[in-house]
Parts: sequence; C-alpha cells; structure tokens
Amino acid sequence: MTTGDAAPRTLAEDLRARDDAALALLLRARPDLLTPVPNDLTQLATRAATRGSVLRTLERLDAFTHQVAEALAVAPDPCGYDTLEVLMTGAAPDAGPAGAAGLPGPAEPLPPQTFAAVAAALPQAVLTLRVRGLVWGGEGRLRLVRTAKDVLAPSPATVSGTGLGPSVGEATGGMSPARLQEILTDAGLPPTHDPISAIGELTALYGDAVRLGALLAGAPDAVPGVLERLVWGPPYGEVRDATVPVRAADAATPVQWLLARGLLLPAGQHNVVLPREAALALRGGRAHRTPEPVPPPVEGVARTERTVDMTAAGQAFTATRIVTELLTAWHSGGPAVLRAGGVSVRDLKRTAAVLDLSEAHTAFWLELAYAAGLIAADGELDEVYAPTPAADEWRQLPPARQWAVLAAAWLAATRTPGLVGSKDAKGRALSALGPDLDRSLAPRVRGAALRVLAELPRGCAAAPDALLARLRWLRPLRGGADALRTELLRWTLADAEALGLTGRGALAAHARPLLAPAEPSPQAARDTAGPAGQAAAAAALAPLLPEPLDHVLLQADLTAVAPGPLETPLAETLGVLADVESKGGATVYRFTPQSVRRALDAGRTASELQAFLAAHSRTPVPQPLSYLIDDVARRHGTLRVGAASAYLRCDDDALLTELLADRRANGLGLRRLAPTVVAAQSDPATLLERLRAMGLAPAAESADGDVLITRADARRTPPRTPPLPVTDGPPVPDAALLGVAVKAIRAGDRAATAVRRTPAPAVEGPPRTPAADTLATVQAAALAGESLWIGYVNADGAASQRVIAPVRVEGGYVTAYDHTADEVRTFALHRITGVSELADDPA
Repeated sequence: MTTGDAAPRTLAEDLRARDDAALALLLRARPDLLTPVPNDLTQLATRAATRGSVLRTLERLDAFTHQVAEALAVAPDPCGYDTLEVLMTGAAPDAGPAGAAGLPGPAEPLPPQTFAAVAAALPQAVLTLRVRGLVWGGEGRLRLVRTAKDVLAPSPATVSGTGLGPSVGEATGGMSPARLQEILTDAGLPPTHDPISAIGELTALYGDAVRLGALLAGAPDAVPGVLERLVWGPPYGEVRDATVPVRAADAATPVQWLLARGLLLPAGQHNVVLPREAALALRGGRAHRTPEPVPPPVEGVARTERTVDMTAAGQAFTATRIVTELLTAWHSGGPAVLRAGGVSVRDLKRTAAVLDLSEAHTAFWLELAYAAGLIAADGELDEVYAPTPAADEWRQLPPARQWAVLAAAWLAATRTPGLVGSKDAKGRALSALGPDLDRSLAPRVRGAALRVLAELPRGCAAAPDALLARLRWLRPLRGGADALRTELLRWTLADAEALGLTGRGALAAHARPLLAPAEPSPQAARDTAGPAGQAAAAAALAPLLPEPLDHVLLQADLTAVAPGPLETPLAETLGVLADVESKGGATVYRFTPQSVRRALDAGRTASELQAFLAAHSRTPVPQPLSYLIDDVARRHGTLRVGAASAYLRCDDDALLTELLADRRANGLGLRRLAPTVVAAQSDPATLLERLRAMGLAPAAESADGDVLITRADARRTPPRTPPLPVTDGPPVPDAALLGVAVKAIRAGDRAATAVRRTPAPAVEGPPRTPAADTLATVQAAALAGESLWIGYVNADGAASQRVIAPVRVEGGYVTAYDHTADEVRTFALHRITGVSELADDPA
C-alpha cells in the first residue's frame, strides 16, 4: 500500500503499488467492482471511479469517515496530511475564541477532548478511505477520487455536510474583469493584468487568516453578525439587488461593505454567498462545526441477566408455538393467493382469530414462516398457501432448534411485515405475503441494532433514541431512507422482543451466537448466521426451555389440562381429538362430539382413543369422557355418504325416515330409492357438512363401500426454497473468490504491460512446442498465476495468437482469462500449437 510522499500519478498506479492483501480488502469492501472481474488494474481503477460505485461506497461510510471525505473535497488537490488535520481540527484548543489571527468571526476552537479524539481517529479514517479506493497517494499528497469530489462538492452548490459554499474562482465565474479589479482595489490589493491573477489574489487574501483579520478590523460593528449567520452554513443569504456593483466609498450597509470587498459575492439577483476560503478562515480552518470522531454513547439500562434470559426464552418458546399453530391451521390448505399475490384482508383477519393475535402480529408471523421456508403458495390452478415439506421437518426438531431456524431467517430477511396495511407509491394497499414488502435496509438495521446491544454489558437494555443516534453515526442516510430506518428500528425492537432475541429490551445470551462477526466496516457486514451459529444459539437456549411433557390431566368436565408444553406426537394427536379452549402456561383442551368425530374420521377407533387417553393421563379417564367417545363411535358411520351425485346408505331405515321428514334437510334434494338408501342432489362434501350441522355423525364412503379416512395434513406445496433476500448490492465475496480475482487481475495487468520474450511472425505465432511441454508450461503458469502467449487453431482451422492467464487445467482443456477477447474462455490443449512465456517490459 502506498504511504510515502512519492505519490503515484494515477489511481491505477496506486493500485499497482499495493500488495495482494490490499487489493483483496478493496474488492471485499466494494464487491460491485468484481462484476465482472476486471481485466487489469487500469480497468479496476476506472470502475472504482464510476459515479454509481463511488456513491454506493460513500453511503457505507460512518459519519466521521464521511466528514473526512468532505474535508478532502474542499481541500487543495493534492492535500498533505497536515493540511487535512487542520481542516478536521482547526485551531488548537488554546488559541482563543477567534484563533491566532484574532478574527472577529464566530469561530470557536474544539474542546480539548474532541480535539484529541479527532486527531486520534483521523489516521484510521484516512486508511478506510484508502482501502476503499476513494483516496490515493502518499500522506504528503493525498488525493480524493475526482468523482467523489464532484459528488461531495458539486460546483457551485454548497459542499454536502460542511456548510461551505463555492470557492472564489467558482463564485466569480462570469464576473466582468473590470468588476474584479474594483473588488481588488476596495480590498486593499494592487490591480492585476488579468482576471485569473485577480482571482488568485483574492483567494490568497481570504485564505490568509492574518491578512483577513486586518481587513475585517476596520469593518463596521454589524459585519461580524452578518458573517456569523453565514459562516457555518448555509452560506447563502437573501438581499436586495445583489448584482448591483457597490464600491467601498458608497457602501452604506454591512452587506454592501462585504460586497464591495468580495467577502460576499453575488449568487443571483437577490442572493449572495460567502466564499469558501473566507468561511474556512473565519472558522479557524475547520471544515465542520462539530466533528464526530467517536460514535454517540449508548447508555445501558441495567436489568437482571437471569431475568432477561428467562423472559427471552419464554418468548422464544411462544414463537415456536405460534408458528406451529399456524402450520396446523393451514395443514389442509390455507387462504387463497390474491391475483397480485399475498393474503386478503379477510383471510388475514380469519388467521388472526385462529391464532388469537392482532392482525399486525399475525402478519409478522406469516412473514416469518414464509421467510423460513415453512409456508408458500402451492402453485396449483386455484392457488392457495400451504405448509411446505420443510415444515414437517421443522416440526420434528426440538423447540430450541426450531427457534434458531426462525431467528436466523428473521435476521437475514428483507421482508418487512411492518409495511402491511400501508400504501405503495400507486396508492395500493400492501398485503401480507404480497409483493413490494422487501426493503434491503431491513437486515442491516436489525444486525446493527442487535450488535450495539451486544456491546453493552450483559443484561443491559438501551433507549431507542440512543440506538437510533448510534445507527445514524454508523451509516448516515438522507431523506426518506433515514425515515425508513427510524421505522425499521422501531419494528426491529418489537420483533426481537416477540421472537425472543431480547428480553425486556436487553439482548439475550442465546441470541449472541446468531450475530455474524462484524466486518472491518460494521455497516458492510452480512447479518446472517450459519449452521454453526444456529447450533450454538439452540444449545444456549435449550436449558432455559421447559421439558416437553408426555402426559395431561383429564378432568370430569370433559377437559384436559396440559401443565406445560407437550411432546410433538402427543400434541398432534390431542389437537385432533380435542379443541383448544385456552392457552397460557397451561393449555386447556375440551372434548366435544365434533372433536371426537374428527378423530374417528382420521381413522382412530374408540378402543384406540380410550387406550391413548389412559396411557397419557396422570388421572383416570373420567366416565363422562368414556361415555362420550363410545356414544359418538356407536353412531359414527351408521349413516354413509357416497357419490351418486351423492347417496345416503343406512342399515337403520327408521333413521332415514326421520331424516326425510326433517325440515332442515330441505334443499338437499333427498329421495328414497330403497329402505336403506336415499339419493341426494347435493355433492358429497356439501351433504356431509349439512348432516353434521344437524347433529348426525355421517361417514364418507368409497366406491368399494369402505369408510374414507380424512386427515388434517392433506395438503403440502411442492418442495420450495425460502425467498432470497433482496440485497442492495452484490454479496461480499469469499476468500477463495477474492484470491482468484486478485490473481487474475494481476495476470491481466502483467499481460497488458508485458512484451514478448521471443518475437515471432504474426501468422506463425509462438514457436511450436511438443504436447507434453505445452501441458507442463500451462500447468506451471496456472499455479504461478503467470500469463502466456499461445498460438491456437480453432475448429475451423483458423490460426490466431492470444495472451491468456491460465486458471484451471483439467480434462484436456485449460480455462483461462483471454486478454485478447476480454473474457474467460476454455481452450483445448491439443489445439494449442505453441506456448511462450511473457517478460516484463524493460522500459
């Protein structure tokens, strides 16, 4: 990496002087530069200076590093490190309120603590800018990439973040030479022969604090007040007739006094601007009024660590239970998919009623299950949402592992449930599981907020305002993006509490393994947890969760009390045999004729149900419950429904006679065909539903006369992968890809600047080499990362010469970067007529 005063002439030369580790850091911090892999370092430098890439990089800087970049944008080019230090710190703390020059302006030196903090943080900020390719050159000749300077200091607008206006040269553009000479004279300077030298004299005057102080010493008393309103920005003021020339002898107001001497320059018919050089001098040389060298402090609110972990564990268990209930409710198929995608408001309300939650909370759990790949659209003609095959695997996991899967999915998801119910840009309501809910900022806000909590002492919470201030420092955003981040942080804190990542606002111990290690720049990290992190989180959570029970307590009022979480097989069977009456620390199930019939429809017999309850109850099976099961079982299937459109078959002709006389059967189109058979005009499903509503216990019958068994888990989607997060840029490359990319770029750069060691005729190409020598040379070049000059004959017999950088040799083919064609190609080894090494250009 270049650090000395012998600065290179271009960014490409600076990159060429860096080692492979420095290039890898650049590509890791700016992965967009790898799409596609640059051919050489010149192309890499060109791509690093494009406006889109520079903007993306500037947006990912912390507040202080961004301030340093802004200071370099207003600094002379090149800028020495000492000059940059003055721009960031200004006058020394002991220089007095007006600086060494005694200026009457409003400049105040930094407090000693801030001065020391800025001086200590400045080297790391410069290094960060250099690593990211925004700054190049030695410390004595630092240069900000031209595109970054144009972005941060667009002429003639105010420099972003500093409150500084245009320079004297920019503000006087278009001013007549005669007017420039008048300003020179009124400022006490000798006339010059041309406008360029006049501008140079004015720039030197305003930039010299001693000379500027002498000029302002004779100013009217009201002049410092005018300057004070403009010096820290905005530098523009509104006046009357700003473009009318004013001489010093005719100046009647403070503004006219400043206009006559060029300390204010016209910026329009009714606007004036304070030149950048004068503002910096009045500020004591400082580019920012309040440098931010350290992030805002986040004060911890003490909680009991055990209380935090137990509270979060309770919420984690509740989270797995809610998702399990959702999958159970949708086992036989969930709501229909809207034409535009998503769940309708009516279906969302129905699901919320089933889960006993608000609609907003229900939308969160729906999106979480969707992000984890547990529910999806089934893709059928009448498309509905249903559990995926992965949901069955998830339900078999221990509760701690279930929670880890959900938490990791939430951290990485860009889906934003908080937006459900709001309007999009076209005024359309956003629905749960629908499109347009992805926000690429969401996982970054979640990860950053939880990481800040992780930095606090264990068991400490933080105020939301303090968290927001820290996030704003880590990654400054403007306009609507900052407003969205404020909402995302609010949703993050609520969702993390509901999911069990936090307890009473503090990060739980079992959530820490899910936070991916921060990158050199925390805001550039990918906040996802791999299998190892999930396993560690589950291991930390498991001891805090209650052990699943294998029993319930049956009571005489036809209820069963589960004093804790039940084992999965027991919970599933009991969920079919009984209805959940209440939830909480203990779950109460109620047995009804309808619930018992549901179990019989699923293929269970009365004896099996009796044995099941006896085996899983710590109390004897109450007599009313035994009578209920036997009574429903005795009547179950006495009446059979099959397809005619539909028919009824029953050995008890009295029952059929009673049914035909029942007024509630009107509309079914019943007609007796035989003493034990009745035909119906309704379809079997409708007939079953109506008869059950009448208090009967019919059973569906197959074409062979057998009872059809119906199960609740009858609908599954085809195998589905979880939705991919919508990222705001290319993913961070891994170490293997970075190594290959750096190797290829180096090889391409050597090829671009190399000469042939053995000149050869253009047609013949390199000297012919035996096949064995060709293979050995290509393999050696692939291992060493060197480039080769080859002769090649394609399938049509056309001969050509190419410069390639071999990457892989296998199966009789060599994969290489072809610098002649600027792309990766595969060459057949038997078509290579000869190879020759490349030598560095002696020039």
